[in-house]
Amino acid sequence: MVDPRGRARHALAIEGCAVATVDGDRREFASGHVVMEHGLIVAVGPGSAPVDRGVRRVDGRGCLATPGLVNVHHHLYQWATRGLAQDDDLFGWLEKLYPVWAGIDADLVGDTTAAGLAWLALSGCTTTADLHDVFPQGAGDLLAAQVASARRIGLRMQVCRGGMDLERSSGGLAPDSLVEETGKIIAGMDAAITDFHDPSPQAMVRVALSPCSPYSVSAQLMVETAALARSRGVRLHTHVAETYAEERYCRDRFGVSPLRYLDRLGWLGEDVWLAHGVHLPEQAIATMAEAGASVAHCPSSNARLGAGIAPVRRMLDAGIAVGLGVEGTASQEAGMLVEEMRQAVYLARAQSGPKALTVREALWMATMGGASCLGRAAEIGSLEVGKLADVALWRLDGLGHVGIADPVAALVLGAPAPLARLVVQGREVVVDAQLRTADVADLSRGLDESCRRLAARH
Repeated sequence: MVDPRGRARHALAIEGCAVATVDGDRREFASGHVVMEHGLIVAVGPGSAPVDRGVRRVDGRGCLATPGLVNVHHHLYQWATRGLAQDDDLFGWLEKLYPVWAGIDADLVGDTTAAGLAWLALSGCTTTADLHDVFPQGAGDLLAAQVASARRIGLRMQVCRGGMDLERSSGGLAPDSLVEETGKIIAGMDAAITDFHDPSPQAMVRVALSPCSPYSVSAQLMVETAALARSRGVRLHTHVAETYAEERYCRDRFGVSPLRYLDRLGWLGEDVWLAHGVHLPEQAIATMAEAGASVAHCPSSNARLGAGIAPVRRMLDAGIAVGLGVEGTASQEAGMLVEEMRQAVYLARAQSGPKALTVREALWMATMGGASCLGRAAEIGSLEVGKLADVALWRLDGLGHVGIADPVAALVLGAPAPLARLVVQGREVVVDAQLRTADVADLSRGLDESCRRLAARH
């Protein structure tokens, strides 16, 4: 049974599994339990779950329980354009794909969001942030389509209302059909907060405001967005310091680096998380740390586009909360959040040596780091009594993992682990590697039809 807020009413106990709590003490149990009731974690610890006849028990032997993974940067509509612009850098990739994205509509956004969220669920994700930044004229209510799909699949979602108001004649990259007037964007952001934002601790949908990037929007939009977000109590998100080309653009146009430009506009603060942060010198990292801003690290997308490797070790050492992002799957076709942990470890070590990032730091980034980026560290991101019951139970007794004695290393460094369970606020969304909330074949057909319609329009 599920109540109107999406919380399971029955009590569920997972026991006999290894447990990585990712709490403040980083407690781990070789054989432990997690008990959930009314959408909350009510017990976690070593050994079997406390005896209670009203609890449904799940045998977790051969598995590892972790907090549900938190994806802090995505563009779900891009599921319709995977495999294109395979050999371009970011700006060339955008120039090729913007004209295609001009053909999206609410039906496509609903299909891509549902398919993308289903795939995220199957890769251990319980919460995702999605930056939607293209709003073609006459496309319909795109955010409503996203929210409906999130409720269908059952994942927690941070809907980021983006936008671009800088046309090509003014130095932007997007075609005119994707550029909105500044006032229209602000009005759309205000409406999104009113229509969809839930500030409660149990929220399944929250809203953030997300102008696309410093090189695609006006200074006026950046300033007005920050003012609106802070007056309405929502978070801010944008792309920054992703490529050297962006660095050159901002220095040529504004006379400063992208991060310094954001700081000059009054953007940096504890209510801000920034996507990428690949090209950040020491002073920029210090500025971010002092302001309390967070970073969404997207290792696979950065590698796919040849953007570079973010200085994750230096950011963590400076006290910056770093989460992991899948990014849009037009620049990272695999789209599996669990794989980003391994990619983060590999790239950090390729950059700075074998001690640059540990497997437990990667798990922290995928859970508590992401929760911190979204301002939800008190609610999700660790297995602790009183937190929301978002739990991933990974099966590690198969050929891809058996023999790796350390279960966290098996999860992070091994093949993508199948899910024995994915629980979101106490509701079982995935059971035995099968999505329970929607038919995957139907999702695939809907996605295929939308992809074909979009291709026909271009």
